Amino acid sequence: MHILTIETTCDETAAAIVTDQLEVKASVVASQDDLHRRFGGVVPEIASRAHLERILPVIHETLQRANLTLADIDAVAVANTPGLAGSLLVGLAAAKALSLAISKPLLAVNHLQAHIYACRITAGSDDVFPCVGLIISGGHTSLYRCQGPLDFTLLGATIDDAAGEAFDKVAAMLGLSYPGGPSIQKAAEGGNTHAYALPRSFLGEDDRLDFSFSGLKTAVRYRIAGPGRPDFSQIELGPQQVADLAASFQEAVVDVLLDKTFAALRLTGLQKLCVGGGVAANARFRMRLQEESAARDVRLHIAPLNLCTDNAVMGAIAIERYKAGLFEDLSLEIYPGLVRRQDSLQPGRG
Repeated sequence: MHILTIETTCDETAAAIVTDQLEVKASVVASQDDLHRRFGGVVPEIASRAHLERILPVIHETLQRANLTLADIDAVAVANTPGLAGSLLVGLAAAKALSLAISKPLLAVNHLQAHIYACRITAGSDDVFPCVGLIISGGHTSLYRCQGPLDFTLLGATIDDAAGEAFDKVAAMLGLSYPGGPSIQKAAEGGNTHAYALPRSFLGEDDRLDFSFSGLKTAVRYRIAGPGRPDFSQIELGPQQVADLAASFQEAVVDVLLDKTFAALRLTGLQKLCVGGGVAANARFRMRLQEESAARDVRLHIAPLNLCTDNAVMGAIAIERYKAGLFEDLSLEIYPGLVRRQDSLQPGRG
């Protein structure tokens, strides 16, 4: 069975073809980083217009790479939540049109569940569920108890900014390039993680699994300019200052992520951990997470680098919906937003 999956939740236009055996026949991702770099973040209107231009060429290239035609496709899956409204609409419209044209089932994909399912794709015969799932990206920092691929219960989430958003904003403060995650990681390589004392919100509060990074961003701003100077244009930081601030900031984020994640494992009694999302590509985070997991005898599944940032391969979670008979019709809607606070993730919805 071949499923065509489509991903347009934010600023990557992606498509993939996967089988019911989790074999990836082809995957194509068209990045929009160059379009948004001058703004230091994703501009929703620009993102949706770029999706309109790229969605059909991306799908066409995916079919070519897989050496398949639309006649070989058994179902069409699309991420319909959460995400930017305009971006989601482009992917949904394309998926509906294809489903109708080839008379094949339409399947909905929850983008957050898919980030965790990226771990399942590369786990081989190892069953990753039940587990604690950590999703860390530009829009989300969330912990879930995952009984199965379609059964998520929220344990904790950001009460303000997501970790990835904090990386982007701090990178801009330091004069580093967008996206902020890779540029801060690179700058931090020559920095001292203890050079600046930065806050770690809710650290050590095992009964509270929420995250907060807004105060951390503000603390970095004060280290740069002081409380009364919002204009950074006249401030010049030396290379070592930038490196030390980047390293100290990165370490503060990693400390909080690890503290809350292992607290969630203790509270649930689970010994399996699945991690996905763009921030999961951070080298310092991956190293410390692997060390801590080994020390605590936790079975760690972390998405490979190519499946951390948004992609359509993780839309293979649609296979689980296909098996469960959870098909959609043309009335399928989008459910945009960041989905920071809620009790659970229903199949196909945020």
